[in-house]
Amino acid sequence: MKLVKSLFLGSVAGLAAAAGAQAADLPAKKAAAVEYVRVCSTYGSGFFYVPGTETCLRIGGRVRAEFQYLEPNTRLDDAIGFRARGRIQLDARTATAYGLLRTFVRFELTRNTGVYGFSSTSPDVAQAFIQFGGLTAGRVTSFFMNSDLPNENWGTLRFYDAPDVNLFAYTFSFGNGFSATLSLEEGVFLGTEFDGASAFVNAGQTMPDIVGNVKYAGTWGSVQLGGALHQLRSANLFQVAPGVFEYPDTELGWAATAQGTFSLPMLAEGDALWLAATYADGALGYLGFDPNVTGGATSRDVVDAFIGPDGDIETGRGWSIAGGLNHYWTPTIRQSVFGSYARVEYGSGIPSLFDFTEWRAGSNLIWSPVSGLDIGVEVLYSNLDPRGPNLGLDNDTIEGRLRVQRDF
Repeated sequence: MKLVKSLFLGSVAGLAAAAGAQAADLPAKKAAAVEYVRVCSTYGSGFFYVPGTETCLRIGGRVRAEFQYLEPNTRLDDAIGFRARGRIQLDARTATAYGLLRTFVRFELTRNTGVYGFSSTSPDVAQAFIQFGGLTAGRVTSFFMNSDLPNENWGTLRFYDAPDVNLFAYTFSFGNGFSATLSLEEGVFLGTEFDGASAFVNAGQTMPDIVGNVKYAGTWGSVQLGGALHQLRSANLFQVAPGVFEYPDTELGWAATAQGTFSLPMLAEGDALWLAATYADGALGYLGFDPNVTGGATSRDVVDAFIGPDGDIETGRGWSIAGGLNHYWTPTIRQSVFGSYARVEYGSGIPSLFDFTEWRAGSNLIWSPVSGLDIGVEVLYSNLDPRGPNLGLDNDTIEGRLRVQRDF
């Protein structure tokens, strides 16, 4: 019996050894390599390396819910409105031998009702640009504007409030915080909303706005001097002789601005003051006026130019100054106080266009219980003082906003 048992165990051991030797001759199957997402700390928090590349990517966005009250002019006007806005953005950066290569895109979807103007869900390419060395190409904040200004106003102030425009620009960096930029940009054209022979009708554009700036940025803040040239090309025909009509000669409007921001850590961490002063002649969009100015009783049509009695282009002129102070009462509660003053004039003898002054002042209070979340309220008062003949008394408007916003 012991002999049979020994023979059986010996046979099993032999088969196992043979099977093992045969398996060793087969090619080994290796597990697929796992590539983990790596954190990219070169450009700040939130960036990670795109697997298989040396490109750092950050995915971000925003959701904003807002309610506004705007003092109505008539019983037919809405006094309230709602806004819901969603934002998605991608920021991709790669270090190259020529400098930073950056690609940025921001999409926004907005749903408005009431005083905001009704809209279905409207997509918008808010920003889309490429930066390569000193080159910036695409849609981004105008270089007329000092993009460092920490303005916290939600309602409208009269200054060039960080508009996104299509442009091609080149920035020269001189070191020690000094830089200069030359930019070709789409302009803001304030055409006519007026009746009468003096109305200015914009003709087709044949040149972009030429924008330039000189800037210094330091640990205490930044200051910038900017300027812009703006084409005024009319489609109005003027009779110079019986049966003979001509277009007026093309003119150039212009604008100049000085803008600065100053940190005030002696008051509280994060406190800052900002100021912006602008003068414009034939380029009133750079004062912060839109083609369709709205805002309760302080609504006002503004144009860049008009046709004078001799058939030539006559420019409108104006200036504005705006500023604000941001103060942190606690690390999670901050307040901003802000205002602006603007004056626009067209000269005498123009029955359809009138000079006016306007000032705006407001404040908001914002609570940020967690990082990236803002809950706040704002009140803004505006006053319009018409300077033309028979335009009645001053007009004023009060508006208020409630906003909840999450950035990530």
